[in-house]
Amino acid sequence: MEYQTLSFSGHAIKMMFLRQITQEYVKTVTDQGEIISEYLSDQLFPSCLLLHFVGNRPIQVVFSYDQETSTGCVLIAYIPDPALWQPDVKTKR
Repeated sequence: MEYQTLSFSGHAIKMMFLRQITQEYVKTVTDQGEIISEYLSDQLFPSCLLLHFVGNRPIQVVFSYDQETSTGCVLIAYIPDPALWQPDVKTKR
């Protein structure tokens, strides 16, 4: 995703800390990740679900983008639960 500024919601920061996901990992996902789902009707801005493997660890990030200000916002970041996702972690079970 192309953006000039990357921000993190308070919820994202809290959950990243609990899940031991660093801001650097999340930046890698937002820079190199694959869009696996889009939520175009989200308020305030459209968002998407990104997936990228950092090392051998899959990380999914819900990312929102404000085109007017070129600001990306990380809404949440997590490690996909294998019980909920297919082995490719791109499709829910």
